[in-house]
Amino acid sequence: MTRLEWRVATVVGVRDETSRTRSLALNVPDWPGHRAGQHVDVRLVAEDGYQAQRSYSIASAPEDDTLELTIERLDDGEVSAYLCDVLHPGDGLELRGPIGGYFVWDISTAGPLLLIGGGSGIVPLMSMLRHRARAEASSPARMPTVLLYSARTANDLIYKEELRKLAEDDNSLMICITLTRDAPSEWRGLRGRVDRAMLERVSATVADRPNVFVCGPTPFTEAVATLLVELGHEPSRIRTERFGPTG
Repeated sequence: MTRLEWRVATVVGVRDETSRTRSLALNVPDWPGHRAGQHVDVRLVAEDGYQAQRSYSIASAPEDDTLELTIERLDDGEVSAYLCDVLHPGDGLELRGPIGGYFVWDISTAGPLLLIGGGSGIVPLMSMLRHRARAEASSPARMPTVLLYSARTANDLIYKEELRKLAEDDNSLMICITLTRDAPSEWRGLRGRVDRAMLERVSATVADRPNVFVCGPTPFTEAVATLLVELGHEPSRIRTERFGPTG
């Protein structure tokens, strides 16, 4: 029950990931700990008593000292605009959590890992990758893992340099990035929306019967999950998390 109590978190650091996304490092008193893939509720209260509440995935690994949220600024988002443009180190905000027990993964889970993210759907998957890196840092054998990350342009890639470094340091981790709109002339990654052919190609690089996690806008997540089943992935091993309106 203590997980659902509202706590006042203090911002201890901010980092711009892209022109539209920002990561907030938070100190949360009496934080009970979280599992990779969980989220929190954030509540803002105005001086006149007006309240606004939104849910955000946790980006940090369970092993980290601070809790990190990565927020995408939405054009009509009253909460995201405040978190991205107004909040500074030393400020406080209310949150409760961690929340969620379905879309979670930890290092004790047996089997290879296939992660598929669209846009800011990379955030909970990044928590999993960070957890994997921390937990397996001293292990000579790491579980095969593939990340397929879809973004509009190269400038929209969240955690771009960290993902590059993770892949460089770990030959059991493959990161595939596809750009759906403009791609620079020197781009060597994938191009276009995630479709059946792309999923088939990426799936072939990971061992049989992987644990699959898909996160992104609702139409993206539903389409990817359907294609994965058509390609022979076991529905019981596919977990999805979606946001935005239904398709």
